[in-house]
Amino acid sequence: MGSTTAAGSAIAISVASPATYDAAGYAALTYTEVGNVEKIGAIGATYAKVEFQPLKGPKQKYKGSADYGSLQPSVALDGGDAGQALLNTAAADETNKLYSFKVTKADGAVRYFQGRVFGNPETIDGADTLVMGSPTIEICTKVVPVPAS
Repeated sequence: MGSTTAAGSAIAISVASPATYDAAGYAALTYTEVGNVEKIGAIGATYAKVEFQPLKGPKQKYKGSADYGSLQPSVALDGGDAGQALLNTAAADETNKLYSFKVTKADGAVRYFQGRVFGNPETIDGADTLVMGSPTIEICTKVVPVPAS
């Protein structure tokens, strides 16, 4: 498989939780695509490093707890966009509810996960820029990858 560009990729959000946390469970949900997305961000877990240095022998290193990461998409704000409205709802939600997300790559591969939106600040820059939103989506579950078909 060769390299692909990000052009044509998309992120979508659902208020529902999957019945099962696998590709079939996530695929059964109804998603609302977020419009005017300029970039999505890096998806994938990183692990804390646990180290132990015995008095004799080399330092030992282990994988610790997983951090499933966070996304900070860049979005040109559009008050009429249903996906952006749902992101705003999730950002204002103080119940710690998990929302389901679907990232579709340009080649058709999909990444599913659940997360919480920790705000959606606006950036109002110079005269020759768009008003942008920068939501922070903290990924709270393992990412479920689905290859392109």
